Amino acid sequence: MVEYLLKTLLLLVVAGFVSGCAHIKEAGRTIGHTTRDVTREIGHGTRDVAKEIGHGTRDAANTVGDGVKKVVKPSTAPAEY
Repeated sequence: MVEYLLKTLLLLVVAGFVSGCAHIKEAGRTIGHTTRDVTREIGHGTRDVAKEIGHGTRDAANTVGDGVKKVVKPSTAPAEY
């Protein structure tokens, strides 16, 4: 009789532990996925802003550079004296 009660008690403790673990695991998964999604959105937003700044800078430099004479880089070949 005592052995049956001990087995039943052990079964209840294990069932409660497994049930608690499932809730903890689900909460961890929810937190992890939310963190991943938020981080991805921040990264994509940052990328898009940086791309727009770069394109704006390029366009402004091209506009200013259209009226300026291009400079030819001198040759790197050694000159003879």
